[in-house]
Amino acid sequence: MSNSNLLDYLNDPSPRTLGRSPLEWLDRLRKPTVVNVTGRDRSRTRAMATLLHGNEPSGLFALHRWLLEQHTPAVNMLFLLGGVYPAKIPPRFSSRQLPKGLDLNRCFKEPFEGEEGAIAQAMLAELHKAKPECLLDVHNTSGTGPAFAVTITNDAEHQALTSLYTDRLIMTDLRLGALMEYSEQEVPTVTIECGGAQDDQAHALAYEGLVRYTSRPDVLALEKAEWDVAVLRNPIRVELAPDATIEYRLKPTGHADLTFPPDIEHRNFGIVSPDEPLGWVGKKGLGILTAIGHNRSENMEQVLRVENGQIYPAQAIKAFMITTNPAIAKSDCLFYAVKATGEPIF
Repeated sequence: MSNSNLLDYLNDPSPRTLGRSPLEWLDRLRKPTVVNVTGRDRSRTRAMATLLHGNEPSGLFALHRWLLEQHTPAVNMLFLLGGVYPAKIPPRFSSRQLPKGLDLNRCFKEPFEGEEGAIAQAMLAELHKAKPECLLDVHNTSGTGPAFAVTITNDAEHQALTSLYTDRLIMTDLRLGALMEYSEQEVPTVTIECGGAQDDQAHALAYEGLVRYTSRPDVLALEKAEWDVAVLRNPIRVELAPDATIEYRLKPTGHADLTFPPDIEHRNFGIVSPDEPLGWVGKKGLGILTAIGHNRSENMEQVLRVENGQIYPAQAIKAFMITTNPAIAKSDCLFYAVKATGEPIF
């Protein structure tokens, strides 16, 4: 199937074609969409993907506002809107992916399975054709929390891109089939997690970062004095067994394999000491959880321990990407963690 059948194209769209609001624009989008905007320097291109997950709207909100305001970017801009189909499922911006569909941001690798794989492959083809000097992938976090960036490469260029949005950068060796792994094409690539999907602050950050990304003549060589990015290396990924159950309650009911308090999101990027309980496990204990390191190694004993049915960190940790959405907790992961110092746990 050709890209023209999978993707729609908007070239230098005029405000009248965009609708008055992001929701109106989403209603007008028929399929995953490529937006091209001509820059002052037509010899260079930068790229930005967003809405890879249909329940993460900040990037689309930012792009809609930016297009309505008719900015002229410093260089040509290529925008990729991936998860249009799940985003349109009522209520809009509530579904991460299609029912029984794949997570689009796990499909940017062979064998490009299903409809999502075909869309991912078509998006990669657009990037290969455009040859951008850099790529951002703008998301919302699964839960409420501060903004951060993720990359598979930590160098001055990736830190400079990160600093357009945030001063926290996660560097990981895990490969999940995410668009972020486009960095392996030797194109500086950073995922931006703007904050919670319901947070006005996240929407504002997505817009402000987009303005910086598109307006500056050079975004890859900022003076060191302009940025000071804290780098957290190779977090472990804590996953829940597919058949396990999870509840978010102030006290366990005894019916779930894992219970987290409803305000667990407030732990995001905070330090949790070994004597602070995170939640409760049922009769199956920690057997329902897996702690995966950057080299796919597993070592739960260094991450969590159980005492009288309560879960505690095995050592002081800094956790992030904690969610209170049980569907995401089961389909993606519970959270990521590093040592309180920012170093890898193992």
